[in-house]
Amino acid sequence: MKKNKKIILISVLVVTMSFLVLVKLLDDKLVKREDSFIEPFSKQNQALAVYIEDENSDIGYIKNESTIFPTEGYILNMEKSTCTNGGSLSQDLSTKKISLRIEHKSSCSLYFDKEMLSASEVLEAKIANAKSSDNLNFAEPATTDETSDGFYVMEDDYGTSYYYRGATTDNYVKFAGFYWRIIRINGDGSLRILYDGTEAHANGVSSANRLALQRMAWNTPNYNDAKYVGYMYGGANGVASTNKSEAQANETNTNIKTELENWYKMNIADKGYGEFVSDVIYCNDRTTPGSSVTLWTSDTGLGYGWQTTGYGALSRIMTGNNSTSLSGKDNPKPKFKCENKNDAFTKEDTEKGNGKLEQKVGMITADEILAAGSGKYNTNNSSYYLYKGNWYWSLSPCDVYGWYARAFIVDNSGYIYDTNVNSLGGVAPVISLSAEYVSTMKGNGTMKKPFEVK
Repeated sequence: MKKNKKIILISVLVVTMSFLVLVKLLDDKLVKREDSFIEPFSKQNQALAVYIEDENSDIGYIKNESTIFPTEGYILNMEKSTCTNGGSLSQDLSTKKISLRIEHKSSCSLYFDKEMLSASEVLEAKIANAKSSDNLNFAEPATTDETSDGFYVMEDDYGTSYYYRGATTDNYVKFAGFYWRIIRINGDGSLRILYDGTEAHANGVSSANRLALQRMAWNTPNYNDAKYVGYMYGGANGVASTNKSEAQANETNTNIKTELENWYKMNIADKGYGEFVSDVIYCNDRTTPGSSVTLWTSDTGLGYGWQTTGYGALSRIMTGNNSTSLSGKDNPKPKFKCENKNDAFTKEDTEKGNGKLEQKVGMITADEILAAGSGKYNTNNSSYYLYKGNWYWSLSPCDVYGWYARAFIVDNSGYIYDTNVNSLGGVAPVISLSAEYVSTMKGNGTMKKPFEVK
């Protein structure tokens, strides 16, 4: 070793309440310090810069001029922290022990991030402040973050579900290389999430990147039969249905089901992420309550062929006005329960669901769109988190009228609307992460720190 070099070895043990700093010089003198202040660096013409994460800073960090390490709730960011001129830095991830090797005229910059809570801790805090949905006016669009302090509650097929509403900014998830937005916590504890792109997008941003598939028809080329509102239907494409049971038999995939499941297989299952996805219900509600419920005088409730029919979601979202035109209800009422097992699409679960999915993926329902804060039918809302600036399909049938079967969508301006099943629109996949996987995620759910497994 050359005589004109001095080497300082520093071992920093990160503990919950304080940092123990040991400074060892070449003459074997050992100095024990409890105040985390590393004085020898300035005396040896060496530099140690400490930066503390601060969300209010333009660069995300503020410099700690006294080089005092943070004592609680912070962790060293190894990706940002560096040493120059032969200095080296390492960290034992299991013990959080930091080791620095500093040579003459070396300098090190250490960046400390706020230690992230687990997703479970963050979500449980919001659950503790959950609010009833009973007094919500779902006709009014939610243009602000209505769940910043706590969720809203609604029952689903598994128990109590907790959902986000409005222009929320803390429901971001990063999974399988994509960004997603949390729709709700299912009653079984799994996390129902909606695809939102290969990068994080702020609320109100219009981008085709927020859709996984584009210009996709629900069913093509045929659209003039009640059976085509189904995610699956009876008989071959082009063969007319003659009764409701035949129309709603789960025998043939619609185009959108085939393409969506292909996307999932390629991007989730084949890349090893499928084991983290739960098998839960995606509801294609084909109940036909009839004119006494829909208040649509033309509604036959028959649900097959060209028979004019209004479906379950229509009865909760829209109201007939004694003519063939429909309008948004003044007091629409969404629900998360799937009334018929035949419409409850699952992959392997045949106790609660129909077991007709080939992959564990679906789409958002019209009821979830309404609960998230769209406002009543045909009401603009570009503020809430479901707005993408490009229209995309829901899993909910709307009606059959004239020659057309129609399904609900989220339209370009964020409102809930409907369109013919042969129209070309976007697809935003919906999956549910298992409760076990969610317990391993960290973050605060924001764009900068989405929930993810580190």
